[in-house]
Amino acid sequence: MSRARADLGALGRTLRLGALAAAGLCLLPMVAVAVAAMLGSLDTLRHLADTVLWRYTFTTLQLVILVAIGTAAIGTGAAWLVTMTRFPGVRLFEVALALPLAFPAYVMGYAYTDLLDHPGAVQTLLREVTGWGPREYWFPEVRSTGGAAVMLILVLYPYVYLLARAAFLQQSATANLAARALGQGPWGAFFRVSLPMARPAIAGGVLLAVMETIADFGTVSYFGVQTFATGIYQSWFSMADRAAAAQLALCLLGFALFLAVLERVTRGEARHHGAGRRHERPAAVQLAGWGKWAAMALCGIPVLFGFLLPAGLLLEMGVGSGQDLLSERYLEFLRNSVILAGTAAGVTVGAAVLIGAFQRLEPGRLSTTASSLARIGYAVPGGVIAVGLLVPFAALDNAIDAFMEARFGIDTGLLFTGSIWLLVAAYTIRFMAAALNTYDGGQASLHPHMDAVARTLGATPGGLVRRVHLPILRSSVLTALLIVFVDVMKELPATLIMRPFNFDTLAVQAHRLAADERLAGAAVPSLVIVAVGLLPVALVCRSLGARRALPRATPAPAAELPGAAE
Repeated sequence: MSRARADLGALGRTLRLGALAAAGLCLLPMVAVAVAAMLGSLDTLRHLADTVLWRYTFTTLQLVILVAIGTAAIGTGAAWLVTMTRFPGVRLFEVALALPLAFPAYVMGYAYTDLLDHPGAVQTLLREVTGWGPREYWFPEVRSTGGAAVMLILVLYPYVYLLARAAFLQQSATANLAARALGQGPWGAFFRVSLPMARPAIAGGVLLAVMETIADFGTVSYFGVQTFATGIYQSWFSMADRAAAAQLALCLLGFALFLAVLERVTRGEARHHGAGRRHERPAAVQLAGWGKWAAMALCGIPVLFGFLLPAGLLLEMGVGSGQDLLSERYLEFLRNSVILAGTAAGVTVGAAVLIGAFQRLEPGRLSTTASSLARIGYAVPGGVIAVGLLVPFAALDNAIDAFMEARFGIDTGLLFTGSIWLLVAAYTIRFMAAALNTYDGGQASLHPHMDAVARTLGATPGGLVRRVHLPILRSSVLTALLIVFVDVMKELPATLIMRPFNFDTLAVQAHRLAADERLAGAAVPSLVIVAVGLLPVALVCRSLGARRALPRATPAPAAELPGAAE
């Protein structure tokens, strides 16, 4: 046999083992949660069922419904306005509408609590102007289920906005013109043609927002909203009942996997064919009169309340907090955050490259299954992954310690659960899908003929990946690294549960200060997290901004504008 074929076999075995190991790691927490839930006692769960379990279920569903409706309405409407119309500032809004994605929802909650709570500026001004006493007026409670839903909507609608905008950009003018020729007005063409064609992308964005909602811990915990995420944390730490935490995690895992399957089914059944080479973009409508002011207001409100106002509030709080970001204590928080995020990003993207190369070089059922299993973590909340990893590895730690103590009299302590590596594994499972999707997106642009040419020139499979794929996909790899880095910086539930003793991060410090009602102090680490989060948002906007040019916008008569009388 030739040396090239021998190299292919060796690489195939390496890729196969690496991909299956990564898939097994991603599957491990789910299996461990299911086993721990079935083996544990049901006493605590029965007590929870008699007291708060129904509240966990109702509140989680309520948040899911509110966030789904809010993100769909804001994200889809804003995407259609900046894509299909022209009005003053539209180019600025194209980027600004994605900026709230840089905010973790719990950081948004800190800012608005300081503004809207009873001692905050808004209610204080209201009492001074009206002369009302503290109990003489009604004001919406920010720390409520509705308040948590608003915070989540403001930071999660960009998922829908970015996907819907990409879908609208890919639509051709042909279908829209055909609908208008058949007697449909602007609104009719939008609802009957443009919106159905973009529905898979919109549904995917909404489901991503819903996934983040059920995984959220920081916002609901700070607002005192009882959901499955807070129940898992309380069962693990407050009640010291790991079986109950696993049983609650299994309930949440089942719901998350149901949503993941729903997203896959929705994306798989709804398809439309592209316009091919003769793609013709629809002419953007130049809004005038009340239309342009309405569009500016509709696009400006999410940017104002989702980014500008909370960023300004945090900056004001941080300046007057007395917290020194350059102090040794804060530098340690920053160093811990960077170590965790950098290590997790490198491990996660490395595993994603391995899986992506395996799927490209050895396509088949095995590689496809490994890739699918590796992506499953994005549907699993961080708290569930933490419980699923701690249960088996804590048992392994105890077994090793007992064996070493009995045989050699050595106390090994916590080898796995006491290190950052298990936390890195949790991050890898949680964010593998983000890295793999980014790498696959770049890999799709590589024509198969490129691989064939490189092989005919003597490149081995390893050389093909190292000398051809990775140099071409450098931007995709860097983007994946940056996205995972920032996601790890923002991650709170897994970090709270799994971090080693005396190893706190910026997210943990912000949560601790906010839980102690020291909101001004919490603003300082929160601002750093937001500043780092702006980097991938800018990258995404830049890539989406490299769009096909629209035809020159043409003024439309009033009867042709959406919302005008038909």
